[in-house]
Amino acid sequence: MELKLINDQGQSSATVSASDVLFGRDYNEALVHQVVVAYQANARSGNRKQKDREEVHHSTKKPFRQKGTGRARAGMTSSPLWRGGGRIFPNSPEENFSQKVNRKMYRAGVAAILSQLAREERLVVIDNFSVDAPKTKLVAQKLKGMGIDSVLLITDSIDDNLLLAARNLPNVLVVEPQEADPVSLIRFPRVIMTRAAVAKMEEMLA
Repeated sequence: MELKLINDQGQSSATVSASDVLFGRDYNEALVHQVVVAYQANARSGNRKQKDREEVHHSTKKPFRQKGTGRARAGMTSSPLWRGGGRIFPNSPEENFSQKVNRKMYRAGVAAILSQLAREERLVVIDNFSVDAPKTKLVAQKLKGMGIDSVLLITDSIDDNLLLAARNLPNVLVVEPQEADPVSLIRFPRVIMTRAAVAKMEEMLA
């Protein structure tokens, strides 16, 4: 598989040979969907809480007499049928949203995403991406010169200058190969990988 190699001006000058296992795989939509949904589900935390009829603040007094009113009989206002009553099956903070995905399936899903990005020419390779100072203006100007507005930048190692300069740009995310998740790969319209990051990804996933 040949990946497009660009320079600092965003122009394609050559190609880089890459593993067909990682960048030449057929797109499996069902697998990619399962991997993405599982990744998002595993990131959820059990932080929602609802009260059952024992926990709501209410009086145990019977709201009205049993007979003669024409209404349905009621024992107390904590009933789930009443406004302000407890829930029948309340959400609990201990709820577990995690989904299990085998390592082989996860790697195959990420490889399918990378392969599709390469076919759509949304994934390109650059020799090196760095800035001389931790200034957001430098990264913004460099990306503007390359004709890129929103990008996921995958580098083999992140230096402090690049991390500090890019973290304030809302449409730019800089990660190392082991931190490249399927959601970010799909979310960004462009993905730039350094040549060393490509080799590292092949070592991890191929």
